Amino acid sequence: MTYRILQLFTILLPTMLIGGFEYIRHELLMPYMSMETGNLLITLLTFVLSFLFSLVVFQTIRKMNDRLVAERSHRAVYEERERLARELHDGMAQTLFYLNITIKRNQLAEAREAVAALDNHVRQAIFNLRTLPEEGTTLRNRLEIWLAQWSTLTGLSVSSSFTMPDSLFTPREEIQLFAIIQEAFTNIRKHAQANHVSLQIDEGPTPGSWQLTIDDDGVGIVDTVPQPGHYGLKMMQERAAEIRAAFSITRHERGTRLTLVSNGNGGNRK
Repeated sequence: MTYRILQLFTILLPTMLIGGFEYIRHELLMPYMSMETGNLLITLLTFVLSFLFSLVVFQTIRKMNDRLVAERSHRAVYEERERLARELHDGMAQTLFYLNITIKRNQLAEAREAVAALDNHVRQAIFNLRTLPEEGTTLRNRLEIWLAQWSTLTGLSVSSSFTMPDSLFTPREEIQLFAIIQEAFTNIRKHAQANHVSLQIDEGPTPGSWQLTIDDDGVGIVDTVPQPGHYGLKMMQERAAEIRAAFSITRHERGTRLTLVSNGNGGNRK
């Protein structure tokens, strides 16, 4: 049922039924029905019709909203797959170009490093593609599976804590959060020299608010401002801005802490 048909039903159906009853009552039933009885019947009829009609209308609207949410979720997944495909293409192109140069110069050690970097880049991209949202799964479940796989892949220990309800994030927010987490953990694997990483997502004090915290026990980040040629930090900042979350990354005596804080106004929440 479309919105136009729903609008027509809303305007015409109650008017025709109640008006029709009133016409029949005055034209045919007046000799057999008192005014008080007629008023009581029209009141009961109005109540029953309003109740039944509201059930149909709200059920239809709910189905429409569910369909729109599913479509937005699928669109967000497709957009993320396209982004990952572009990253995979660009990363492979750069590495292959460098590999070609090192082979021509007979720099075998550098060539082996390029091949290893290419292999790792492809594995990471495939790994990330396999962890995009699927229908019927929650962010909590996907993160738990991904963290276990990441720990096995890297050999680093991981702990996690999730106190937020499963319905806290929109599909768009889930896409962006997962990408930020993946990039942060990739940077930890590459640069932190850490042994342990923790991820925590907590619900905030106000409706829809939340906080994400990632800690590692590595050497600590040196530059907290994006540097030329290094896009991971900038990408995380841009993704945080898209869901209107405050992004911060700091160095402490036991490693690095990344924090995202949202007051609940992100993700174009409806």
